Amino acid sequence: LEPSAIQRRRLDFQMIFQDPYSSLNPRMKVGKTVAEPIGLHGVREGSSRRKLNPTELQDRVAELLELVGLDRSFADRYPHELSGGQRQRVGIARALSMEPRFLVADEPVSALDVSVQAQVLNLMSDLQKRFRLTYLFVAHNLAVVRHVSDRVAVMYAGHIVELADRETLFKAPRHPYTRKLFASLPGATQRGRQLAAIPGT
Repeated sequence: LEPSAIQRRRLDFQMIFQDPYSSLNPRMKVGKTVAEPIGLHGVREGSSRRKLNPTELQDRVAELLELVGLDRSFADRYPHELSGGQRQRVGIARALSMEPRFLVADEPVSALDVSVQAQVLNLMSDLQKRFRLTYLFVAHNLAVVRHVSDRVAVMYAGHIVELADRETLFKAPRHPYTRKLFASLPGATQRGRQLAAIPGT
């Protein structure tokens, strides 16, 4: 897109980052973090956006926090007072504040404990259905990929080498790199067996 077109569409695209700690300003309370984009751009009303007064903004922040499973009291906390899963929920609330249509999720659960990963993935699934969101979900964990994806693109050496719907890809991978990804999973190869290298492009 041309720069002017990107500017008009930018609020439709948001990002959920891999590290839920470094993606939050440690000197900014949670409420201010979530409120900042809304304060700058307002909320969507049809084809335009409307700025909120301070009371409306506070209510909107509380609504977003509750939407991701956090009590409104979290608005007065700093990131260091939260667990990793809670911080990632704040990141999701911030991304949702612009009412996007498309979310890029860059390894959003890789920095979390396994039990918390499931909670965040379930939250993202619920939000996707509720708001009809489209995710571009970047992950190296094949179990997570299978759980969250409709279509899967496999990248090798900076290029997409295979693109298929989830079930087709996991049942019958076609590219040698995809097959070796599956063969590298625990229990998929015999003990001591070496995987053949694939030369880069």
